Formats: sequence, structure tokens, C-alpha cells
Amino acid sequence: MSSNKYFIGQKLGMTQIIDETGVVLPVTVIKVYDTSVVGFRTIEKDGYSSLVVGYNECEKSDISKPKAGQFSKKFFKNIKEFRTDDLDGYVLDQPLDIDSFELGKSFHIRSKTIGRGFTGAIKAWNHQRGPETHGSKNHRLLGSIGQATTPGRVMKGKKMHTRYGNEYVTLKNLKLVKRDGSLLFFKGAVPGKSNKVFGCLGG
Repeated sequence: MSSNKYFIGQKLGMTQIIDETGVVLPVTVIKVYDTSVVGFRTIEKDGYSSLVVGYNECEKSDISKPKAGQFSKKFFKNIKEFRTDDLDGYVLDQPLDIDSFELGKSFHIRSKTIGRGFTGAIKAWNHQRGPETHGSKNHRLLGSIGQATTPGRVMKGKKMHTRYGNEYVTLKNLKLVKRDGSLLFFKGAVPGKSNKVFGCLGG
């Protein structure tokens, strides 16, 4: 059986709890969905290896026929994939529960950060600002972005004004400090807005 443990959850928000030693801990509350294994991606067939997990169970009539064709017994509105080379022990329609999740264990949580729209280089890349004095005309400008005649162009990958946020990030080693039914409490902050759905991997 694979040593990896997976779940799909919804961020409810943040709060704080007091542990047995009286220390106040900031925690993120995550509601875990009922999930099942609905398929596998293999290197031979798909070019990569992953575990396909379904959540938000529904009736067959609630989804389209092409979408229903990928399920065998249960039907789900949504699926997510977990890239992994270790698929040992997983079978189709196997439920993924959190009963084996131990308090104090660390998990890797992958979620999408809050989108902040189109921003300047100071906010996006922590660039320094220009002089505050009158007449500088360079308070928050980008400044020089390239060379002159040689090579006479802006190099690819230059850190400039850009879209900021709204990207997937993985937070490693978030400790599980409390469990209450389908609610998991992780120490620290998980990126993204409340009610966002994301995947999680635990060792």
C-alpha cells in the first residue's frame, strides 16, 4: 500500500485554538470531501503517472454522458489528479478517508493564491522605489529595462509589471493539530480565499 495519503478539501477560513500547554495556535480550518478513486493515469498510456480522485458525488443524470463514461459505479461532478509514481494498493472506487491521519503529522497542501490583478514591479517583485524628493519623476517607475545597441532588446524573463497572484503554490509540512469529524485544523495559513477547493498530500 502506498505511504502517501490524499484528500480534497475546502478552506473554511482561519481561527485560533489553545493547545494542551496553553499556547494559542493560528489554524486554518479545512472541510474534507468524501472522495473515491475513479481512475489512473499511466506513463504508457498518458505519458505521466497520477491518481484520479472524484468528489461531489451526484446522480448519473446530473452530468453529461461523456463525463459519466469515465466512472464505473459512483458518479462525481468534479475530479482532481495527484501526480505520483506510487500507485500501489489503490483500486477503482476505493474511498479515501481521513481516519488514518495522525495528529502532529505534516502535510503538503496545494492551493491557488488570491488574485491581485495587474500590478507594478514594486508590489509584484519587491523592487525598490525611487527617490521621494520633488522632481525625481521616478517614485515608483520601473527604470531601465535593457541594454542599448547590443543586444538592443529586452531580455526574456525580465521582472516587470505583471499579473500577480492567482497561481498554484504548494505549502510543505503544515502540521495537523486538531481533527473534528470532517474538519481538519492545520497550524498556520493556507493561501487562497475561503471556500476554495484544493488538494492535499500527507506522508
